[in-house]
Amino acid sequence: MDRTRHYHLAQYEKSMPESMTLKEKLLKSKSLGYDFLEMSIDETDQKMARLDWSDEEITDLTAFMQANDYHIHSICFSALRKYCLGSHFEDNRAKSLEITEKCVILAYRLGVRYIQIPGYDVYYEESDELTEKLFTENLRKAVDIAAAYGVILAFETMEPEFMNNVRKAMKYVELINSPYLQVYPDSGNCTVAALRYNENIRDDYLTGKGHVIACHLKEVLNGEFRQVQFGKGQNDFRLTIETMKDMGVRLFTTEYWAFNDEWEERCHSAISYFRTLLDEIYEEG
Repeated sequence: MDRTRHYHLAQYEKSMPESMTLKEKLLKSKSLGYDFLEMSIDETDQKMARLDWSDEEITDLTAFMQANDYHIHSICFSALRKYCLGSHFEDNRAKSLEITEKCVILAYRLGVRYIQIPGYDVYYEESDELTEKLFTENLRKAVDIAAAYGVILAFETMEPEFMNNVRKAMKYVELINSPYLQVYPDSGNCTVAALRYNENIRDDYLTGKGHVIACHLKEVLNGEFRQVQFGKGQNDFRLTIETMKDMGVRLFTTEYWAFNDEWEERCHSAISYFRTLLDEIYEEG
């Protein structure tokens, strides 16, 4: 990590193959020139098992990160897509709070500063007034859990209408009114929302001023969210990054996925593209 930079850039774990171990991904991410790794805990059994790591496994990983001076800085907690805070089903809601507590404790023990949570009331169910009410009630409980450990929960803006931009995320940030609930926007999803509503994306970002802690850099094009080459889609990354800088944001994560044997080439391309852009913008004073 270059400590002279005025920002830091993390790599999303899923940009590397699932066949790699987490330790291998940490070393690879460091060799690519990133500053941190964003770990994924999604709804798969493989990733969910991380919530039940033993003391020995946590100690071993922590020692490994310390020895290699490379760390997990954040967790993308998309497991809450399956176990939603606003689910119609009581067992599902109880599970959502159970795994949230486990994730918060894991973050605390690993030294992770913040957990990105998806802006869904429900995902595999129909959203309605009840799911929004239940989401709000359980969000309060989740934030209380995080506050007890000093770990920040931050909304990811998602694809559905429920929370697809910063303005909608801020509705709940202001409602809960806790320093332990903030916003971690997905710039790709915000781009799609701005185009859909014919709105200025800078204006949307600015509704979160003082509450945006980091930003996902993701490319999108005509409804495609995952396989678009950086700089070839609809996301105005310069505008996004310049706005984030104006808001005091200094943490970014490149979000893309390893789909084929060209994953390593894409990793090199991504960091080259964003290092050039970020260095230029953040060195402008």
